[in-house]
Amino acid sequence: MRRPHLRLVCVALVALLTGACGPAPPGVYREQLFAFGTLIDISLYGVEPQAARAAIAAVDALFQRQNRDWHAWQKGELDSLNQAIATGGTFQPDASILRLIGLAQRFERLSQGLFNPAIGHLLNLWGFQKDEPGPAPPDPTAVEHWLRAAPSTLQLRVDNGRVSSSNRAVKLDFGGFAKGYSVASAVELLTRRGIGNLIVNAGGDLCLRGRHGDRPWRIGIRSPDGKGVLASVDLEGAACVFTSGDYERYFVYQGKRYTHILDPRTGEPARGVHSVTVIADEAALADAAATALFVAGTPQWREIARNMSVREVLLMDADGGAHVTATLKPLLHFERPPAAIETVDLEGPTRH
Repeated sequence: MRRPHLRLVCVALVALLTGACGPAPPGVYREQLFAFGTLIDISLYGVEPQAARAAIAAVDALFQRQNRDWHAWQKGELDSLNQAIATGGTFQPDASILRLIGLAQRFERLSQGLFNPAIGHLLNLWGFQKDEPGPAPPDPTAVEHWLRAAPSTLQLRVDNGRVSSSNRAVKLDFGGFAKGYSVASAVELLTRRGIGNLIVNAGGDLCLRGRHGDRPWRIGIRSPDGKGVLASVDLEGAACVFTSGDYERYFVYQGKRYTHILDPRTGEPARGVHSVTVIADEAALADAAATALFVAGTPQWREIARNMSVREVLLMDADGGAHVTATLKPLLHFERPPAAIETVDLEGPTRH
């Protein structure tokens, strides 16, 4: 649940846009919504305006309901569930949260625990469960106490729709993949209405379907330094593009930047990576994998990518080097050459 940023990655519908999102080109109906702490740009190709407005209104209602129910630090279904867990009780959430729990457990297993949506208390210690993060790192003793408690989504039990946990330190925060799940829900809603050519872009994380007329959709991937677009990729059919970066949500204390992407093994912000972009068919998987690979870093990301069955990955390391999977590289067009490019076939690397 991130707050909006002024420097959003925009979807370029004819030519790649390196500034603000411009007016929709002919044939495209576009509207912006606000949910999950970010602007959401919906672009529909070849749809009559009246039908487009009705469809986007339905998407907005869906987003607002999900944002209310899944919010990690405001009153709602998820907050009620977390309070029940903290007191050793049970709670029966709505069906969407039960589905999110199932996905959270799946992604935690596949990522070997590097993606762990049970770290809500740790996020709170670091000041990331509020609209303005920070202002300072937590007491190391508190972090050590959290590490000893070792909360995990795998400690959750679901019995006839009621959820409980053997570990009262579990506090669920679905911010690492709920946006992906929600974007996929919006795409499904639009598809059911007969709309086959579209993009739902939630602050640079997006899913697309079909084509932009007689050409693929051209997608821009934001540069980790915030200076325009790092690379572009032409996609069509069905694809989702999600990025995790150290520039998204952070605070600076005594000259040092602390990112919101925390490593459950250390209780500290993950380091060594600037951004990870994952392209996959499944939005929630792409969203979760981008975070898991960011935490894994350069030593381990290949292993985790294989475990999570993602094959199209762009990882930008802290030195400005690009690590690109062999399946993605032919599709990727760098706007500015990185310091170095490593092509990874997930079996063995080749350096250029």
